[in-house]
Amino acid sequence: MTEEDGQKALVPANYFLDQGYIYYADEPTVISAVLGSCLSVCLYDRDKKVGGMNHFLFPETNNHEESTARYGNVATLALIRMFLERGSSKKNLTAHVIGGAHNSEISPENIGRRNIAVARKIIISHGIKIVSEDVGGAMGRKVAYNTSTNELAVMKVEKLRKSDWHPYEDKR
Repeated sequence: MTEEDGQKALVPANYFLDQGYIYYADEPTVISAVLGSCLSVCLYDRDKKVGGMNHFLFPETNNHEESTARYGNVATLALIRMFLERGSSKKNLTAHVIGGAHNSEISPENIGRRNIAVARKIIISHGIKIVSEDVGGAMGRKVAYNTSTNELAVMKVEKLRKSDWHPYEDKR
């Protein structure tokens, strides 16, 4: 649709995805996140033309009392389940995996590597194809994912500033 045809062009909504949350977009949306050692999985249904994203901090938990989207095993399974509950077929799903950096000055443990491994394992075990990855390394990432087109922009940064986090501060 173009404005020349007398119809308005569809403008996606914007949504900032904070740590420990999952977002399934029924309407075209650009989901953004800021990732250090955290990881995001973006899923897309090629048939329905819809997408969603998670943002988790830790690889996994087996404790049912703390079983939240802060953990990769919970967040990734929940994201897949959201698609299946809305009628998606696994054969139509594709995934992007982003994040999992490691900064040894902040933490001696490489949580990012473990986050990457958990996400890959779950996605592959469900027969979902990973179409792109931007993972590991020492740099943080700013991510913008368009749920209606399956387009992803990843900007790597040497240092994540407090103003990179939502709600944004002045002097971005």
